[in-house]
Amino acid sequence: MNANDSYSWLGESGSESDIVLSSRVRLARNLAGVPFVGRASDPDRNEVVGIVRRCPVFADREDGLNWLEMEELNEHERTMLVERHLISHQFADATFPRGVALSTDKRLSVMVNEEDHLRMQSLAPGFALREAFARVSAIRDEFESSLDFAFSPRWGFLTACPTNVGCGIRFSVMLHLPGLKMTEELGRVRQAAKDLHLAVRGYHGEGSESCGDLFQISNQITLGHSEEELLEKFNDDVVPLLLRYERSSRNLILTERRIMLEDKVQRALATLRSARLLGLNESTRLLSLLRLGQSLGLIERPGLRTVHQLMLDVQPAHLEATMQLGPDCPEEEARAARASHMRRVLEAVL
Repeated sequence: MNANDSYSWLGESGSESDIVLSSRVRLARNLAGVPFVGRASDPDRNEVVGIVRRCPVFADREDGLNWLEMEELNEHERTMLVERHLISHQFADATFPRGVALSTDKRLSVMVNEEDHLRMQSLAPGFALREAFARVSAIRDEFESSLDFAFSPRWGFLTACPTNVGCGIRFSVMLHLPGLKMTEELGRVRQAAKDLHLAVRGYHGEGSESCGDLFQISNQITLGHSEEELLEKFNDDVVPLLLRYERSSRNLILTERRIMLEDKVQRALATLRSARLLGLNESTRLLSLLRLGQSLGLIERPGLRTVHQLMLDVQPAHLEATMQLGPDCPEEEARAARASHMRRVLEAVL
């Protein structure tokens, strides 16, 4: 795992890419007859890893599933996986036996011994929930052919977190919502989320804060609904509603405060092209403005692909790898390296 690996979906733009960065479908399952991860002993957890690793899925898939033992990865390597949204912070920081399987294109990951025995997730650029669902469903079916999952006729699939009990699926989109932030209408999103039983989280999911006006929106209830019902509701009703909210706010700003918006975008571009010191939060905030400006046609370059790549590049572990910084690099040196990398990339594309 290094900074030169393919960015895959992280560097691409898909449907509705002016607002939707990515789509994710995550499925939770536990093995029958084995204690859940939080109550299991290390021998239990080792048993789970062994059972999963022996599944035929690891030998038969054309796209490959590359297995990584988490205990063999150093902190830097684990952090890079978190920054790419391939594993969770909780999974990276754990100290017991666990592993993750990654497809060659890094759009599919299977965490073993996260909160549940298996956390299967599929990622796709833009608004592509049906594509992500099809892929995660396929690998679920392959695991089900050789594993016995914990299931209750009354409650459905049993999971460590009560909100996942039932079909155990989470649909989510990463949305860029600067328009709602500028018009102070984010309360509409939170109210809509409450009414529609949605979870609103930050850039890195549960427990994280919003960064660069990026929000992860997902369904919160799985009990009593089928996967297809939840997908149809989230894909056809929830996401389009949020897109309408954001586009309405952007149009309002363009109509009533265009000069202010152009000034913010141009100042952000000028700062990123000339700054000698950049912190993570400042970089992400300024890149958010470039992304907004590009989506609204206020600037032609950099394109969304470059902005997405830079959003990843400025993250601590990726910056360390790209700029060959030491693990104990002083903060000011990291800020200088981040600014230098930003200037170099922008100079090449502008």
